[in-house]
Amino acid sequence: MSLRHPLRSLLPLALAFGAAPALSQVTPAQQPPVQQAPETPASDKQAPDKQASDKHAAEQPAADEPAAQPPTPDAAPAKDQAVPPAQAPSRDAPAKDASGQKASEPTPVQDKPTQDKPADKPADKPVAAKAKKGDDASDSKVPIEEIRRYVAVYNAVKQAYVEPVDDAKLMHSAIRGLLFDLDPHSVYLDKVAAEDFDEQSRGAYDGIGVELQRQPDGSLRVISPIDDTPAARAGIKAGDLITAIDGKPFKVDEGDSSGPLRGPAGSKVVLTIVREGRDKPFDVTVARETIRVASVKGRMLEPGYGYVRVSAFQADTAADFESQLEKLKTQAGGKLRGLVIDLRSNPGGLLTSAVQIADDLLEKGKIVSTRGRIAISDAEFGATPGDRLDGAPVVVLVDAGSASASEVLAGALRDNGRARVVGSRTFGKGSVQTVLPLDNGDSVKLTTARYYTPSGKSIQALGIIPDVLLRAAKSEDDKRPSYYSEATLPGHLHGDEEDAPGTNAGEVLEGDAPIASALAELKKPVATAAGAGVRR
Repeated sequence: MSLRHPLRSLLPLALAFGAAPALSQVTPAQQPPVQQAPETPASDKQAPDKQASDKHAAEQPAADEPAAQPPTPDAAPAKDQAVPPAQAPSRDAPAKDASGQKASEPTPVQDKPTQDKPADKPADKPVAAKAKKGDDASDSKVPIEEIRRYVAVYNAVKQAYVEPVDDAKLMHSAIRGLLFDLDPHSVYLDKVAAEDFDEQSRGAYDGIGVELQRQPDGSLRVISPIDDTPAARAGIKAGDLITAIDGKPFKVDEGDSSGPLRGPAGSKVVLTIVREGRDKPFDVTVARETIRVASVKGRMLEPGYGYVRVSAFQADTAADFESQLEKLKTQAGGKLRGLVIDLRSNPGGLLTSAVQIADDLLEKGKIVSTRGRIAISDAEFGATPGDRLDGAPVVVLVDAGSASASEVLAGALRDNGRARVVGSRTFGKGSVQTVLPLDNGDSVKLTTARYYTPSGKSIQALGIIPDVLLRAAKSEDDKRPSYYSEATLPGHLHGDEEDAPGTNAGEVLEGDAPIASALAELKKPVATAAGAGVRR
């Protein structure tokens, strides 16, 4: 999750989780509106305008407005874009590297008319958020001796290195190095990477459609292929390791190693894949397409029981979710008997979208809170009256690829006793990043806070542990590792409970069998759902 604002001043933080478009947050009246950017999909094409519901209209900042002083959020990995070694999933957009290259957090691109909300739903239901104030806790002292040591090394390189080195290149490398050892999600974005990152809020880009995580050696770990994209159709699987693109191996210090995945629609790219259970690396040829991510899809599972698949949290995801709910309710004769929300392999995105969906299903209670070292990193989101399902039971389906904003939604519904969580332990990305634009067009994405579920639990490096555990169906020749979480990423922030007994990493759950299991759980007595709120 990340925020955007000038480096010289940490203005009120705008929050976004994991991998999606811009995030909007209701801030105290005395604070200027916060403009937030998504965390996932990147794209250079703007998706068709969509309407947002009146309920949240006041919370949505204009999309194409310049990212003013206020911060912008950062979400999960970006499209065809890899995240730094320990970062959450991102899409085909340039990959964020450990050195701070691409992130999956685009800037808001809205400018979208509001959509009339159904008459049975109270209009204007803004999501409440409180931001605390306080003194800056950071140490402002400059380590003079360390600066002198740096200058000495800098001069030595300039004067004695075997070949001339450009000043700009040296300084760029120095800044990247400053962030490299902090955590997987704190990265430096050069101008191109920052622009690609901003694309993510538009929901369209030219690439192969895959969520990536950059590894320390420059290789790219596949978090998950995006539904119905070239990567998914080519058989790319979660957990695959991309070691070369078009025959060119990655280098540790090359920065954004996922850039070559982007390219004109119709062109082809050859990926060298290392997969557990395969003796040797193998090549896969994938044709690029213009990826337009439809983040919400829905259908009826059985008469009265609906199913909504949310693949990412983008600027229009909440409005699309509400639209799908109304369609399903109409098909069910006006009211659903229950709903399955499928968040499997959803890398995250805009925090605001996740908060709005939670608010759609909650009458009251906390949704999520954030806490950092400085007061402006602290915020709390709460629900307002109005449940679009009128109390019908809900089951949330998750797996190891469910990260960031997905975990926020699952945690909010479960902790408030509104839903049962079924599946495998989630990814465990429980941190907030702030995007700091620089005067040369580059940006710094810095981890500034952790987020907490309504029960006060941090899921950092732990994830959401389901109420009902499902195991992945594997064939005898499938030897992919079962461990898959933030806790396995080098340099990740330590979680409060990541070493607790029974907190083994989750698995990726594919196919329709988990949906059938979720439906079976959904049909159980409503009393069971009411008591499942805070089970761990």
